[in-house]
Amino acid sequence: MAEVSYQFLEELLRRLHERMDRFEHSLGEIKHEIVAMRLQNMGMQTDINNIYGVTGRIDQRLDRIENRLELRELAEKPQSPYEPQK
Repeated sequence: MAEVSYQFLEELLRRLHERMDRFEHSLGEIKHEIVAMRLQNMGMQTDINNIYGVTGRIDQRLDRIENRLELRELAEKPQSPYEPQK
């Protein structure tokens, strides 16, 4: 009778070991997916930072262009319509 219970326990432990192996394999896959998502998130964050940098430079360039053309002064002064002389 003791042999039967040892065989049962041995089979039970073998099955438990197989389940734990599958669980560890699944857990490893989940860790890899989390790392991939983290890397993708970092890539998107870098892209967003680059977009902010580009828009900041564009904004600075537009400010310089406006200053050169003196559009700000023209916008503040009312202009009379152009009337050609006859």
